[in-house]
Amino acid sequence: MPGDRAAGGTTIALLASELRVLLRRGRTWAMFGALAAIPVLLALVVFFSASPPGPGEGPPLLDKVTQNGMFVSVTALVVTTPLFLPLTISVVSGDAIAGEAGLGTLRYLLVAPAGRLRLLVVKYAGAAVFAVLAPAVVLLVGWAIGSALFGVGEATLLSGDVIGPGGALARSALVALHVAISMLGLSAIGLFASTLTTVGVGAMAATAVLAVVAQVLGQLDQLAWLHPWLFTHHWLGMMDLLREPISFSGLTDNLVLQAGYLAFFGALAYGRFTTKDVLS
Repeated sequence: MPGDRAAGGTTIALLASELRVLLRRGRTWAMFGALAAIPVLLALVVFFSASPPGPGEGPPLLDKVTQNGMFVSVTALVVTTPLFLPLTISVVSGDAIAGEAGLGTLRYLLVAPAGRLRLLVVKYAGAAVFAVLAPAVVLLVGWAIGSALFGVGEATLLSGDVIGPGGALARSALVALHVAISMLGLSAIGLFASTLTTVGVGAMAATAVLAVVAQVLGQLDQLAWLHPWLFTHHWLGMMDLLREPISFSGLTDNLVLQAGYLAFFGALAYGRFTTKDVLS
C-alpha cells in the first residue's frame, strides 16, 4: 500500500536522522572515549605492575589477563556493567524526549508526519543502538590493547577447560552481547522518564539512580523474592558464557526479562506521551 510505504519511509528517515544526530554529538564520543579508556587502563596497570594479579585480586577475571589478551575486554565489560555503562545509557535514553522538549524542537517533530508512537519508537531505537555500540567499543578496544600487550592464544575458562584463540574471541563477543541486552530494559526506563519532564538532566539522573537502587536491592537477602524481577538481576550472568559446556540460559533469561521491561515501560511511555500537552 502506498500509505504503508510512505509511513515506512518516514520511519527510516526519522531513524537515520536520529542516529546522525546521536553520532555527531561530542557528548556521545566523549562517553565512547571514557568507556574505551577503561580496558586501556586495566591492561596498562597489569602490564606495568611488578607482579601479575593473583586469583581473587582486583576485578573478576583480572588474574587471567596475562594468560590471554581476550580477558582484557571481558574484565572491562564486567567492570563497566554495574556503573559506567548504565550512566551512559541513562544520558542517552533520559535525554531522548526531554532533550527535544528542552530545546523547543519537540513540537516541530510532531508537526511533521511522524506521529507520537513513531517518534517514541525511533527515539528508543536510537538509545538501543547506543546500548549495542557502547559495549562494542569496550570489546574492540579491549581486544586491541589486550592482543598488543599480552597476545591472543589459548584461554583457560572458568571451568578449567582450554579453548583456542577463535573460541576465546567468540566467548568475549557473547559477553558483549549479553551486556548489550542487559541495557535494553534500562533504555526503556530512561525513555519513560524522559516523557515525564522537559528537563533532560532530571530524567538522566532518575534513570541512573534507579539502576543503582535496583542493584542495591539485588544484594539484600531479605528481598530474595524480588530479585528475579529486577532488571539488573542477570547483568553479571555473562560468567556462564565463560564455562564449558557453554550455558545460554542466563543469556536467554536476560533477554526475556529485558523484553518484559521494554514492553511495560514502553507502554507507560506511550500512555504518557500520547496524553501529554507538548508546548515546546
